[in-house]
Amino acid sequence: MALYMYQASYTAKSMAAQLKEPQDPVEVIRPTLEGLGAHILVAGFPFGEYDVLVVYEAPDDMTAASAAMAIAAGGEVKSGKTTRLLSGQEWLESLRKRRIVNARRRPGETTG
Repeated sequence: MALYMYQASYTAKSMAAQLKEPQDPVEVIRPTLEGLGAHILVAGFPFGEYDVLVVYEAPDDMTAASAAMAIAAGGEVKSGKTTRLLSGQEWLESLRKRRIVNARRRPGETTG
């Protein structure tokens, strides 16, 4: 499964509703993600531009796109951002591939 990070900031209306009736936003989106075959690994509430951050596993990019669309359709977020994360193994593989590309170039050769 691939890793994704979803960050969202709430609309003013959504934030006002949460202040009146507090609830855990992660538990609100959990059924949407699980219904698509995704699994939440960790979630938190950062200071700054975004109000909630969720790291989850999903089968593929299409699933992650569907999750973002489903959350946006709820009307509670004013902006959302999905970022594909590499696992440690994927990161190592990308480093190894870079070495292969470098080995194919001749000394003094530049890319254009």
